[in-house]
Amino acid sequence: MDSTPTRNRRLTIWLVLAVAVAGAFAALALIGEATLEPQPTDALPVDADSTVVTQLQAQLPQGDSSAAVLLFTSDDGLPADGLRSLQALADEVGVQGELVPSQDGTAAFGLVTIEEQGATAVADRVGSIRDALAEGVPDGVSAEVTGPAAIEADLAAVFDGADVSLLLATATVVALLLLITYRSPLLWLVPLTVVGVADRVAAAMATQTLALVDIAWDESTVGILSVLVFGAGTDYALLLISRYRDELKQHADRFHAMRRAWRGTAEAVVSSSTTVVVALLTLLLSSFPTTRGLGVACAVGVVIAAVAALVVLPCALLVFGRWIFWPLVPRVGQPTLVESRSVWRRVGNAVDRRPTGAVLGALVVLALLAVGVTQISTGLRQADQFLEKPESIAAGERLAESFPAGYTDPTVVLTRADAAQVQQVVEGVDGVESVRPGAEGDGLAQLDVVLSSAAGSAESGATIERLRDATGGLGETWVGGTEAAEMDAADASARDRLVVIPLILALVVLVLVGLLRSVVAPLILVGTVVATYFASLGASWWLFTQVFGFDRLDVGVPLLAFLFLVALGVDYNIFLVTRAAEEAGEHGTRQGMLRALTATGGVITSAGILLAAVFAVLGVLPLVVLAQLGVVICVGVLLDTLLVRTVLVPAIAVRMGDRFWWPRQLDRRGRIGA
Repeated sequence: MDSTPTRNRRLTIWLVLAVAVAGAFAALALIGEATLEPQPTDALPVDADSTVVTQLQAQLPQGDSSAAVLLFTSDDGLPADGLRSLQALADEVGVQGELVPSQDGTAAFGLVTIEEQGATAVADRVGSIRDALAEGVPDGVSAEVTGPAAIEADLAAVFDGADVSLLLATATVVALLLLITYRSPLLWLVPLTVVGVADRVAAAMATQTLALVDIAWDESTVGILSVLVFGAGTDYALLLISRYRDELKQHADRFHAMRRAWRGTAEAVVSSSTTVVVALLTLLLSSFPTTRGLGVACAVGVVIAAVAALVVLPCALLVFGRWIFWPLVPRVGQPTLVESRSVWRRVGNAVDRRPTGAVLGALVVLALLAVGVTQISTGLRQADQFLEKPESIAAGERLAESFPAGYTDPTVVLTRADAAQVQQVVEGVDGVESVRPGAEGDGLAQLDVVLSSAAGSAESGATIERLRDATGGLGETWVGGTEAAEMDAADASARDRLVVIPLILALVVLVLVGLLRSVVAPLILVGTVVATYFASLGASWWLFTQVFGFDRLDVGVPLLAFLFLVALGVDYNIFLVTRAAEEAGEHGTRQGMLRALTATGGVITSAGILLAAVFAVLGVLPLVVLAQLGVVICVGVLLDTLLVRTVLVPAIAVRMGDRFWWPRQLDRRGRIGA
């Protein structure tokens, strides 16, 4: 027997692996992740009033600084001599002017200007203030730091080491589930290593791409990117390895088996990754710079995950031979998945007996779960962003008990017009408690406006609207500040949903139409995933309100959850229907779908559970928005995996027959043709 072809194939495999290792080394050791100097407007909607205020404030004296609020409290009241000692302590840490006591005598506060720039420097400065207060505060008095600078410091603490924690948690979950799936002490190491390296390469290339095109990103971008790369990359790996194991049961030559497995997997992986990338790039139309950055970064990551699964992983598996599957080594002559009498065959037979009942039953379940969508409230405030309440938030709440709402974080009116005239107009607006002149410079004047209503209330929102209406005719005048920024973020998020969600649907349908050369099947697949999205939102809202104690959903969660659930949910349907198309060419649509369910049921279910668990890992970061996003996607992926792909789609295909593929029909090779 001529061994030359075998030697050539082995040489090719080692060459591919050598190039992959060299490329990974260059990306990680020579290039590395890009760094970004964060800007105050990165997470704000472009061109909103509050964003313009934030940009223009940098032109004012000390415009690049932020404020920390020192709060001294005592339930028994602060005595006069105590105030003098507290004033001395406040002077030591840089408080400007006199401490302001509350009317009830239980609290006093002072402001410190933080000149340092960047999250790390601000966090260090706030930390030093807290240390000084802890050492110098007298007995019976509590000293805390709140305000924008302190909140920024506490937010930075959330992400201090978060990438490492999230990466370790994600890798651990993936390793455990792969070990359970393969029941092999060795096999799981191969896909985990390939996907793990792909994740680090993706982090480097994604951030470098963002820096190159000058798109902002934030601390959570790389974390979400890692979750997506691990999830999608491992899914692709599961699909390939499952098909490879099946082919090894039919072919003695592992190279031939891999070639057939690759051909049977590549179409599904390319179709899936293309759909996800197209959907992610729609985020370029978002109003928020960091959301645009997330879309681009994740698109880069999915491409790298697909390349790793289709190019590097096959070569890595071929290096080891069959024994890598030990102790369940596949042997020629063993039954393949499609020939097995697995639970998925029994599920398929049940669907086949009563397809109409299966469709109606699945739709009823989804509809009942979706009822909660009608109860959802959005608009998570900055103070509610932390799963564990940090000092800055607790102190801010205590501050509000003793001082007028908005006293230390006022609404800001910035103007190039006559400041005195603008102040007179603002003072006459209903809902304004007081107005005091702020910094001036470069033709700009700032007015600090204290509202009479509580922050985050409907009344404060209405007052912001009245301020904007009243100052709209006074030349270049803008209304900003925390309250206005949260309103603008809510409006921009609503705009993003109206623009991006229909575009995602249209593009995903077009991609599927082009890939499947069918009209009906793509519409059904996308329709089932949209139903899953609403069901997962409804079910998650019940979990949020009844289990986790959240009373609001972050304004960005519905869009990001829709994006990931539609893109990733369509993935599993693509895995199913591409195999169904292959089987239907020989066995017809009905049997083809049932055989596809039998062949892919185990691997897709494993992939879905793994992806759901990986997104649930976002809860490692103590931020409510990431926890909410992780829960919604986790619930949605499980619904899609266990109900939609297992019951609903097969039942619809069985019920419709060949009309499922209209207007195309399947040729004898299992491809969609005329």
